[in-house]
Amino acid sequence: MLGFVMGDDVTSERWACGERYGERGTAPQKNGAEMTKAAIDALTAEHSHALELFDSLTAEEWALPSGCAGWSVQDVAQHMASTFHMIADAASIETGSSGVSEANAEVPVQARRHWTTEQVKAEYREWADKGIATLTAMQEPPLAEMVVPLNDLGSHPLHLLMNAIVFDHYCHLRHDIGAAIRRAADLPHDPLALEVAIEWMMAGAPQMCADALAPCRVGVNFVFTDVQHISYRLVRAPGDGPWEMHQGTDSHHPVAVTSAHEFIGWATKRADWRAHTQLTDEAAAATLDALNII
Repeated sequence: MLGFVMGDDVTSERWACGERYGERGTAPQKNGAEMTKAAIDALTAEHSHALELFDSLTAEEWALPSGCAGWSVQDVAQHMASTFHMIADAASIETGSSGVSEANAEVPVQARRHWTTEQVKAEYREWADKGIATLTAMQEPPLAEMVVPLNDLGSHPLHLLMNAIVFDHYCHLRHDIGAAIRRAADLPHDPLALEVAIEWMMAGAPQMCADALAPCRVGVNFVFTDVQHISYRLVRAPGDGPWEMHQGTDSHHPVAVTSAHEFIGWATKRADWRAHTQLTDEAAAATLDALNII
């Protein structure tokens, strides 16, 4: 779950000439215009799925336990609304300051646990529109390439936050609410949303999972059965350096074949990768075990 809080210096001169994405060994990006349109289109679709689903839920369904440990379906929806609220106007909502994203995400959910479902839906409607407008502005220069620290999520260019919210929506709707409600699990596995979400996950993995990856030695290629035009490889930098993510595959490393949809589930520790992945060499098993993407 996302629970990032951006500091007050996000748009300051500190970042005006800051690091460019790619200087930290993360995956290279596609053409800026293509990337912007893909992310906006994907989030627009996920937003529509959320609105339709929330309006269809019964009182009993809102109260069901979700696939996100300790959260009900209503809690998940509240988290999704709160995330947009924090993006659009962090000063007007309770936010955590622990530096741990999942702990920060709990703060507004706990503060609003007494809300009615109508209040949750109203919060989502209002702040989703404002949040999407804010994220859309971040797709344009000079903001787009400003790299900012996001607690334990790592440091990322602002344009990638829209990808993060696509990932957050896709995961929470299908894997968390979907664990309780079949029609949520059956929402379309849209290839565009999957590609946008995977881009965030791959950019974040080397930073989010750095400690767990530290003892691992075997790189791995990721090949997806449902978005076959993209692939990635997670490898160590030369000289036993830090782990890096790159686009494309390398025949020197084992291959993990999975669907992007299932990858979103198992790479966030909602499932065991062994049930959803064909790995060509068990030497890379520890590397897959180390993944826990937020």
